[in-house]
Amino acid sequence: MTLAIEISDLTVWFGEGAARSNAVRQVSLSIGEGESFGLVGESGSGKSTVLRAITGLVPSWSGSMRIMNRPLGAKRDRTFYKQVQMVFQDPYASLHPRMTVDAVLSEALKLHGFGDIDNRIDRLLEDVGLGKGFRFRYPHQLSGGQRQRVAIARALAPEPRILLLDEPTSALDVSVQAEILNLLTDLRAERGLTYLMVSHDLGVVGHMCGQVAVMQTGEMVELLGVEDMRAMKATHPYTKHLLDSSLRSVR
Repeated sequence: MTLAIEISDLTVWFGEGAARSNAVRQVSLSIGEGESFGLVGESGSGKSTVLRAITGLVPSWSGSMRIMNRPLGAKRDRTFYKQVQMVFQDPYASLHPRMTVDAVLSEALKLHGFGDIDNRIDRLLEDVGLGKGFRFRYPHQLSGGQRQRVAIARALAPEPRILLLDEPTSALDVSVQAEILNLLTDLRAERGLTYLMVSHDLGVVGHMCGQVAVMQTGEMVELLGVEDMRAMKATHPYTKHLLDSSLRSVR
């Protein structure tokens, strides 16, 4: 099996000297091409920091990271961003309020050197369940779910192989969350995408992912298959606490 993402002994810190704080400590994980992998944990556990380290948004890290067998250094080049794209948590903040959907998608396509912009935009909108009628709307004219569909279309524009999903449904109404998760599931199947998804919601991860890593205060405390998670076969006390809390929330 080809590995899409390999992370070994990743440590991420902020500040220096006596002020240094380790946000992530010695995290290792491997994700096969085409798989969907979940990182779960409460707020502040370091799970989103792992995504930011992959994308180069945090400069201070040690360990090793490889994408499609290519080692990552201090900088990310255009080749990296053609392969790896990120969908952020808040669709209200991730789209420029003064740019139409057309302008957002055109910019992404031109940045990565694509021609045939008109047809590509129409196809992207169709792929995420929006019609041509949305093309010249501004973000304030869209619902939260529609904005997130545009954000997903923008991420798909460079034809990446890997999507990093940072709580992609947590800012949405419950009724819309399932629609976005089903869209992401369909896109992964159609395009052979690899997902690394961050969530505090075990139900979301159980729906989307085959393997789950549990993070607590910057450390990965347990790795388990989603079937074991559903069967409550966790061994670490913190994972058991998360599962118990999740069950209580749906009762």
